[in-house]
Amino acid sequence: MSRTILTFNADTDGERLDRFLDNRCDDLSRSRIQALISDGSVTLDGEAAKPSARVRAGRLVVLRLPEPQASHLEPQRIPLSIVYEDGDLLVVDKPAGMTVHPAPGNPDGTLVNAVLAHCPDLQGIGGTVRPGIVHRLDKHTSGLIVVAKNDRAHRTLSDRLKARAFTKEYVALTQGHVTPHEAIIDAPIGRSSSNRQQMAVTERGREAITRYRVMRYYATHTLVEVRPTTGRTHQIRVHFASLGNPLVGDTTYGKSDSSLNRHFLHATKLGFAHPSKDEYMEFTSSPPSELTTFLNSVCLDGTDSSAS
Repeated sequence: MSRTILTFNADTDGERLDRFLDNRCDDLSRSRIQALISDGSVTLDGEAAKPSARVRAGRLVVLRLPEPQASHLEPQRIPLSIVYEDGDLLVVDKPAGMTVHPAPGNPDGTLVNAVLAHCPDLQGIGGTVRPGIVHRLDKHTSGLIVVAKNDRAHRTLSDRLKARAFTKEYVALTQGHVTPHEAIIDAPIGRSSSNRQQMAVTERGREAITRYRVMRYYATHTLVEVRPTTGRTHQIRVHFASLGNPLVGDTTYGKSDSSLNRHFLHATKLGFAHPSKDEYMEFTSSPPSELTTFLNSVCLDGTDSSAS
């Protein structure tokens, strides 16, 4: 079985090995990391180690992660809003409420299940658990996402994503007034020490950079254009919550809003070089009706000013 190898040059002083990896591997649970350490998939300076081993600055941590095991994903005839399609890729406008890939609590009804029904040959691309998936959107985030239709396209797009060669733009509505009008949020993100199911800004987290620009101030809200440079789990939501301006409707990092059964975050723009033609392609998507309806209700509460 092929294995993914992750290498880390430690910059900490005395952090436990399992916590060190937990803060740097968003997709792995603490228990999964401990199991990988215990079965010898993790080495510290070339030697097997215990989860409690202390990682000192300058030491080399190597994680050999097996590729996802074969699974039996079922194609499901779920409507897809396809923005673009050719022999290499598929660009989909994902609705809020749809999980990208099967996970505990969401075994089916996902984007992967829908895409497999549309493109049966996708099974196995990029790992069978997430066939064709290049990047993710949270369940309650709507908007544009690209799916690769063959291994070469998947490798190329994944490499460009890692090289930060994608254009990704979102529109979000936050609680309160975000200041300043335009800024870069540069704050590392890792697992929350108080709730392992959540992410948080933490000194020992992974680099996370979010650019934003205020589009309009309302009486008690701010509409912002957001351009994440990195792609950490829940990055936009965590960064704005850390400013004291959580996204409207975000029950994980903020508070619920009875009139909006999702968080106000939509992927409006997605751009990248085509994996075969190498030509830059860019796609746009307007926010869905539930967001525009909510925004119109916010406008009734009064508008302070716009920002250019």
